[in-house]
Amino acid sequence: MSFLTPFCGLAAFAALLPLAGALRGRLRTAAVARRLGLEPLPRWRVAPRSALAAIAIAVLGFAASQPALTDEATVRTRTTVAVLFVLDTSRSMAASRTPTSPTRLARAIDAAVALRSAIPQVPAGVATFTDRVLPDLLPVPDLAGFDGVAERAVTIEDPPPANQEVRATSYGALDDIPTGDYFAPGVRRRVVVLLTDGESNPFDPGALARRMGAQDGYRFLAIRFWNADESVFDANGHAEPGYHPDPTGRALLAQLAAALGGQSFEEGQLGAAASYLRQIVGHTGPTGRARRVLGQHALAPYLAGFALLLLVVAVVPLGGVRRRILAPRR
Repeated sequence: MSFLTPFCGLAAFAALLPLAGALRGRLRTAAVARRLGLEPLPRWRVAPRSALAAIAIAVLGFAASQPALTDEATVRTRTTVAVLFVLDTSRSMAASRTPTSPTRLARAIDAAVALRSAIPQVPAGVATFTDRVLPDLLPVPDLAGFDGVAERAVTIEDPPPANQEVRATSYGALDDIPTGDYFAPGVRRRVVVLLTDGESNPFDPGALARRMGAQDGYRFLAIRFWNADESVFDANGHAEPGYHPDPTGRALLAQLAAALGGQSFEEGQLGAAASYLRQIVGHTGPTGRARRVLGQHALAPYLAGFALLLLVVAVVPLGGVRRRILAPRR
């Protein structure tokens, strides 16, 4: 069993509140009863409901920690090679043919998941960039974890660009990768897979080549997601007048790939890109054992339902009739 949000489980301490309230109420009731010469309500009439309310809150706190039954397997994983998938999240990646068509970013995420599945033994991570690069997941052997981060954590303009007034994308931001500890020290072959629409500000390919060249263990692959008839649509489905597709991105991306000793592909060439990716990671190399998550089964919904049932039993009067709080002494 694993806990997705373990610190949220501290909410279980709220179960102390109904217990404290019940104790205080019983003490006050007993004091009033003694002054009036009456017999206080027996403990067995009060304690069960208070205990049920406390248990229900404790179960809700446990559910807040999001426990999950995890299916794991021990697998062999490559130890000297890793892949970092870098997804362009600039505003232009929200472009699509129609307001309901898949955006460039959505297609790029699907491509990243497909490419990652083509190299199951190689650790892979996720990063996003506009005019700077930020890590979402450092390279791990876990395919399910990679898919979850790529499909749920990657969104438009995350990270937000420093300057909202101009085009955000800058391939020069890839310079953050060599200094960002994205790869473990033992990784000698560092593969960067860039998924973008190719629309970038001017940059210096030579400067990047000096930092991310093959001499430093880097390999490079880029895929462009772009169509000339795409627009960026607002929440009302209207095309934003400030965006115009830039057809020069293909040449710019090819220039970047050539400077880094890699190759660039169009999104329709995903099969060729997968073959090239398998080629640059290599088919053999040192391996080690690692745990891979095969699936997770969330328990929180069941716990929350059980807690609700306990609260109903604790609050609703048995038999539909409220009993007298104080019973006269005989």
